[in-house]
Amino acid sequence: MTAAEIKRVRSLQEKKYRDETGLFVLEGEKLVSELLASDFTVENVYYRSEIGDNTMSRISSLSSPSPVLAVAGKPIGRLPSVPGPGLYLALDGISDPGNLGTILRIADWFGIDGVYASRGTTDLYSPKVVQATMGAILRVKFMYTDIPALCDSVIKAGGKVCGTFLDGEDIFVRDLPSGAEFPVVIVIGNEAHGISEETAAHVSDRLLIPPYPANERSSESLNAAVATGITVALFRR
Repeated sequence: MTAAEIKRVRSLQEKKYRDETGLFVLEGEKLVSELLASDFTVENVYYRSEIGDNTMSRISSLSSPSPVLAVAGKPIGRLPSVPGPGLYLALDGISDPGNLGTILRIADWFGIDGVYASRGTTDLYSPKVVQATMGAILRVKFMYTDIPALCDSVIKAGGKVCGTFLDGEDIFVRDLPSGAEFPVVIVIGNEAHGISEETAAHVSDRLLIPPYPANERSSESLNAAVATGITVALFRR
């Protein structure tokens, strides 16, 4: 690799350059093998055995550089602005890379039809998020958008927008829509502040994941990814 090429790959650790180039980095044998089997555009693949340990260390974002690293193009237009029938997630300000990556894995496991995210949500293509998705980033349709506007359009199209709140209806006894006949969007709020007031105004179905036992003291809240897993599993039930 030339010095210019090393600098270019290293620059993709920063959002500014990922946005400018439309490229992102994937590291590890599993991620790269899944990338090569996907419909993503692959710009280049670098093997440690070919470029050497020192060069791989310079372009890697990992503490222990993996045997292989790839540069790929971001997909374009993977979701419609107004979803059709199906079950979707809307991420309202998810800030932790680990949570975002885990939510993508949950969406992949449960066959979610698409994930929308507010522009205040952390960057899907940052190295930490890409690693945390464990390959789900290559399969789950994802798009940044205006979440309140999305929710409004879903309701106007005859769909449902669901979110969890402390004053919501017990999700374990509620009859939950499947999304087979109309779009159903599950809103996942920010880790610290929950669903924003602006988005909450567009939620049609307020739900609660109750603690157990309900009348005993427990943790203040659930981790965003954990809450997503519980909620989606109940909708798929």
